[in-house]
Amino acid sequence: MKKRTIYKSILVLAFLSLLTSIGIAVSGEVAASGIFLILAFLALAIGFRGYDSLKGYSYTVMIFAAAVSALFYPHLFVEWNGFKFAALIIPLIQLIMFGMGTSMSFNDFVGVVKAPKGVFLGVISHFIIMPLLGFSLANVGMNFFDFSPEIAAGIILIGCSPNGMASNVISYLAKANLALSITITAISTMLAPVVTPLLMKLLAGQFVEINVLHMMWDILKMVIMPIGAGLLFNHLFSGKMKWFDAGMPFLSMFGIIGIIVIITAAGRDSLLNVGLILVLLVLIHNVCGYLLGYWSGRLFRMSERDCRTIAIEVGMQNGGLASGLAKGMGKIATVGLAPVIFSSFMNITGSLLASYWHRKPIAADSSAAEKPEREQILKN
Repeated sequence: MKKRTIYKSILVLAFLSLLTSIGIAVSGEVAASGIFLILAFLALAIGFRGYDSLKGYSYTVMIFAAAVSALFYPHLFVEWNGFKFAALIIPLIQLIMFGMGTSMSFNDFVGVVKAPKGVFLGVISHFIIMPLLGFSLANVGMNFFDFSPEIAAGIILIGCSPNGMASNVISYLAKANLALSITITAISTMLAPVVTPLLMKLLAGQFVEINVLHMMWDILKMVIMPIGAGLLFNHLFSGKMKWFDAGMPFLSMFGIIGIIVIITAAGRDSLLNVGLILVLLVLIHNVCGYLLGYWSGRLFRMSERDCRTIAIEVGMQNGGLASGLAKGMGKIATVGLAPVIFSSFMNITGSLLASYWHRKPIAADSSAAEKPEREQILKN
């Protein structure tokens, strides 16, 4: 009861901070309202931890607190004593991908044999639906809202990226097929060094220059090599370093926040010019990915659990990789904006979708083979 009272007090602080921020902004002192808005998000993130139904949104609110900090105080996150923080993006992505590798095992790829239809449909749907949606929305942005070619290319880039590990957590919460989710993520990630650069050349080559070989190498060093190292680490030390197993997910989460802050600060001016429209197009991209992914499963007569899985795997992308590729292109402040926004909002939409499906139970048809994967996700 005492803890619940503390969390309620923190939520009240969040509400008062938000009101203060709005009041200062309305009075014309927008810049001064930033500190209270940041405080509101931070207090909200802490307050949510006291409620089981809200706990899952705490990390997402922290992301918004970080993004708001970068928007109001960009100079703090661009450089320090001549060191440009953008140089940290690729190492942070490699750290996140290494963490992803440590939470996987070589058994995750066995799903290709166990459920080839679901894996094939999930991977193909992902690399068809999201790139084409991104291409369509990028053209809408350019033709109707005067987006620059580089910002439009960023929308395509997030669409051409593989899945991220967040989709596995959402699949578990949504009572989807977790084993299938993990396998689709693994396979799409392994295909990314070839598929993502070729799709970018085909769909975004008219907007920005795409060096296919350079992008392939970027994906190999940012994703495949760290994941490979993580897989090997997991194989050799699984269960032997409890402190590492417990700490790695937190390092990955703070790594994602760091990437979002750096890119938001670097692209602040561009984001303020096209921010609301870009957010809207990115949300449409994300939500349509869920819808089309789900109905592609229905079209091929997949089970309800598999349809949920494919919806999540199609709609959720690896924003960290897309951000790193934007950095490799030297266009972090423009091409990198859509991936950052997508990463921020997909956690909200994914959590909402998982909550909705969690309340709509389906016939229990999970196999015993899924239990190890379920336990693995819960640990992380």
